[in-house]
Amino acid sequence: MTTDKPRILFLYGGQSSEHAVSCVTAAGVLNAIDTTRFEVVEVGITAEGQWTKPVVDPRTHAFGLEELPRVLPTESSVQLIPGASGSTARTAELVEVGPDLQATSLGWVDVVMPLLHGPFGEDGTLQGMLEMAGVPYVGAGVLTSAVGMDKHFMKLAFQAAGLNVGPWETITARQWALDGQGALDRVRRLQLPVFVKPARAGSSTGITRVDNFDELDQALQTARKFDPKVIVEQGIDGREIECGVLGSRIGSHARTSLLGEIVVGDGAETHQFYDFNAKYTDAAAAQLSCPAELPHEVSDEIRRQAAVAFDSIDAEGISRVDFFYGRDGSIIINEVNTMPGFTPISMYPQMWNATGIGYTELITELIELALERPVGLR
Repeated sequence: MTTDKPRILFLYGGQSSEHAVSCVTAAGVLNAIDTTRFEVVEVGITAEGQWTKPVVDPRTHAFGLEELPRVLPTESSVQLIPGASGSTARTAELVEVGPDLQATSLGWVDVVMPLLHGPFGEDGTLQGMLEMAGVPYVGAGVLTSAVGMDKHFMKLAFQAAGLNVGPWETITARQWALDGQGALDRVRRLQLPVFVKPARAGSSTGITRVDNFDELDQALQTARKFDPKVIVEQGIDGREIECGVLGSRIGSHARTSLLGEIVVGDGAETHQFYDFNAKYTDAAAAQLSCPAELPHEVSDEIRRQAAVAFDSIDAEGISRVDFFYGRDGSIIINEVNTMPGFTPISMYPQMWNATGIGYTELITELIELALERPVGLR
């Protein structure tokens, strides 16, 4: 059926360890989007990388069920046929290809909302494909997505912008293979506790807090299951403060939200930090406070630095910037997330709701920003 409403392709699932998080994000957005303004088409990506029409309605995905939500494979696959780059007409088309190789059109696509977290979705790979297909999309571009996914290069960009970054060491696969002992020696110069992380993963997957360097080897093995490149960060004694950044129309500065604070408490499980279960499955584990109780001048400075961080990686559309507010009054930037958790209870939508932009309005704004922005060099 032909419609004058912009047609939005929602991609969710994906090949990263955050597959289930993406499914729940899709449920939140699809249940809230203004269908009087937009036409929606959903395509799931399985853990193996197959694009497919949903077997399970993505609006039903949730945590707390017997199994984590996932995209199920099918006999038929969905493909995106490239259009004319830079064209304002509907030129990119979705098709479903059956096992007999017969193709059935699923209609045109005006803009893509990639509700994907982690590698092969948030790291620039998908964004590059969409650029070549000539399809606008929500969120950061190719280079920004790649830098925003790699904690090592992200920190270098922050430092170049004059932001305060905590001590860290990076261990690449090559460094580990050529001089593993040297890499360990570098890490041992950091002060305990340290946090050992996959360099290119999110949702706190593969992260270990190390309080004794005897635990370091096991922590590195855990992180390397998710990424051969590992980053080790020195722990910061301070409060975890977050700020949402929302792009603006061309020629305007990015907008920053009221600040939120994560307080990890005594839940059903014991959490040494804001890990996956504290974020998604243990409701009693953490409190999300917004607006964070901070002196006005500190709040203003963190919001200013969040905008600087957004610009330092040339971000677009959506980002969440995470800071530590030290016991000594220092402000230390931790990371930027170019496709943050986006369920109705996620911190990013909560911060914008407190700032005056509700969940449905926020979704609309992100789509309209994407429609306004051309693909290609800009």
